[in-house]
Amino acid sequence: MKQLLQSARTGEIQVADVPPPAIADGCVLVRVANSLVSAGTERASAEFASKSLVKKAHARPDLVKQVLKKVRRDGVLSAVDAVRSRLDEPLPLGYSSAGTVIEVGVGIDDLRPGDRVACAGAGQAVHAAFACVPRMLVARIPSAEIDFESAAFTTLGAVALHGVRIAEAKLGEVVAVIGLGLLGQLAVQILNAAGCRVVGIDLLQERSALAVRCGASAATTSANEFRDLCLSQSNGYGVDAVVIAAESASSGPVNMAAEVVRDRGIVVAVGAVGMELERRPYYEKEINFRVSRSYGPGRYDAAFEQKGRDYPIGYVRWSETRNMEAFLRLVAERKVHLGPLISHRFAIENATSAYDMITGRVKEPHLGVILEYAANQSGEIARLQLIRPRGALSKSKPVKVGLLGAGNFARGVLVPAMRRDPITELTGICTTNGARVHSLGRKFGFEFCTTDEDEIFGNPSINTIVIATRHHLHAAQVKRAIASGKNVFCEKPLCILEDDLQEIQELYRKTSDCRLMIGFNRRFAPMAKSLRSFLAATAGPFTMIYRVNAGTLPTEHWINDPEEGGGRILGEVCHFVDLLSFLCEATPVSVRAQNSATLANPDVTATIAFSDGSVGTIVYASNGDRAFSKERIEVFGGSSAAVLDDFRRLNLVRNGKKQSLRSWLKKNKGHITEWQEFSECICTGSPSPISFDEIAASTLATIRIVDSLRNGREQEVHTTAAKCLAAPLVS
Repeated sequence: MKQLLQSARTGEIQVADVPPPAIADGCVLVRVANSLVSAGTERASAEFASKSLVKKAHARPDLVKQVLKKVRRDGVLSAVDAVRSRLDEPLPLGYSSAGTVIEVGVGIDDLRPGDRVACAGAGQAVHAAFACVPRMLVARIPSAEIDFESAAFTTLGAVALHGVRIAEAKLGEVVAVIGLGLLGQLAVQILNAAGCRVVGIDLLQERSALAVRCGASAATTSANEFRDLCLSQSNGYGVDAVVIAAESASSGPVNMAAEVVRDRGIVVAVGAVGMELERRPYYEKEINFRVSRSYGPGRYDAAFEQKGRDYPIGYVRWSETRNMEAFLRLVAERKVHLGPLISHRFAIENATSAYDMITGRVKEPHLGVILEYAANQSGEIARLQLIRPRGALSKSKPVKVGLLGAGNFARGVLVPAMRRDPITELTGICTTNGARVHSLGRKFGFEFCTTDEDEIFGNPSINTIVIATRHHLHAAQVKRAIASGKNVFCEKPLCILEDDLQEIQELYRKTSDCRLMIGFNRRFAPMAKSLRSFLAATAGPFTMIYRVNAGTLPTEHWINDPEEGGGRILGEVCHFVDLLSFLCEATPVSVRAQNSATLANPDVTATIAFSDGSVGTIVYASNGDRAFSKERIEVFGGSSAAVLDDFRRLNLVRNGKKQSLRSWLKKNKGHITEWQEFSECICTGSPSPISFDEIAASTLATIRIVDSLRNGREQEVHTTAAKCLAAPLVS
């Protein structure tokens, strides 16, 4: 399909051929007919992307601080790799479109194929021939008389409508609109439909004239005349409310609004404007200044948008979805007219010309810019795209990889590690996002990319499935890979439910060819191996302390979602349980844990007893300072002591003799060695580098940490593990 993409590095815009997105639960797949270019928002995005790195840094000092923190924490090379990875990812453009539903995901029962809908959302309602959009960002078009061009305005219409609601504009009131671009014109018509008198101002005469034709009582390009109009239209009191729909770094609009609004009036910033308010007029009039957040309640709420958890109408009358529906009703009732707002139409193939215009490369007046998609799109959707010719696989590389998922870790760490392995062939890559999978497939040299995981599991040339998706998908994908007779490398965790662990064990026990590996990379780090060799020469048991300065995550981060990520304990602490098991060469038998913070950002202390008598304490702190080192392991036993600090420094002491190792450039946490040992076992037929018994024990112990946090009691691991792992396993 055709999709409009922008390079984050250079700002270059291109129309690319990418695979259509896959349908997701709670979403609908829409065949797009038209999409609307938001000149203000998308121009700003294009201009930022086209800046040099220095200018980007100047414009976004918050991002610079993040990079500097990563340098201090992980080293210069890791920070450079992370920045390069982010800049290499294409940016999808667009957030307002309309088309026809062709497929509905699990959980959708009020829409069906053939329904005509309007779509919203950056990253969802993109400029592309097909879009996968969450249900709460979709509104059914209520009338056959509304064409797709008009419906494509719905997102911006909802933005304008929400701004009017925030202004509390009432029948008979006088409202000023500052900025008569697309949002301003929509606000004028909505206010007019609500029975308000509207006064407008814009720098361009043609936009002021258009506002009058579309219902404004008066409009001008002169600031002085605008002040006079506001007074004359309000009998000298000043307007009841001001809607600022301009886009400007200047604070002029917000301070002009203070001049024309009445005592205790309302000023609403809908557009992106400077907000250095002059205190005196706002104080003397006791003006209520508000910022309108996009389309309305629900925006940026993952539970609402992604999971479809609607707000009760008695508590939230106008959610973003209901605002979209209300705007479409205004269009159906002919109270909002969108034809006069359309200045240009471009076929998607020529969409770069639209951006040349809105960014000023081509000087031409414009307002509503519509993109058009082929009306005769039909037939089966092909979600696989070849990047290099079939049959070009190297016979000297016997490990043929199919990758599921391509998040930050896969892009920045896992795939580069696989590429360095001389016996690994990158065959297929699959994500639900067509633009991302297309970009990564080309960047890393995969044979094909796809948005359909059936193409990975069903490909006979692929013998190894690499799973780097979100945590809730791991168990099902691991089970399917095993059932397909393919080797499996799964990023941690193996699963987030104990029932899934047992099902995986039972399925794995029945296979004779499959190798299963979990991404417990830390045990493969050179300094971790040196530490284990040092401890192996000492009679245990050991006392081990593993301190992790994890840092906070936003509460809404997907890892904190109990259904999708399972929480930070299951998603991250499993790493540390495995490394302690590796160091003492024993399995966990019991755990006890306490939590002194929230489940979203836990401060957990977990004490683990091991089968050899060793005791390990994991201190997982999320509320520390990220400038401090992340991980530190201290081990004592057998007249010896050892300290491993952030995989960059290792200090060993025995019988008064000290030995130190240090890495200066980049911490090595074992990812490359981990993959090389796994690929080697596939070629040689040797057992997996980590036995399934060890994987299951570490996974179960981590689940028991969560259990202990919930009930406050010590939890046994070995009894359940013995039941779960009683039968012999095939390595």
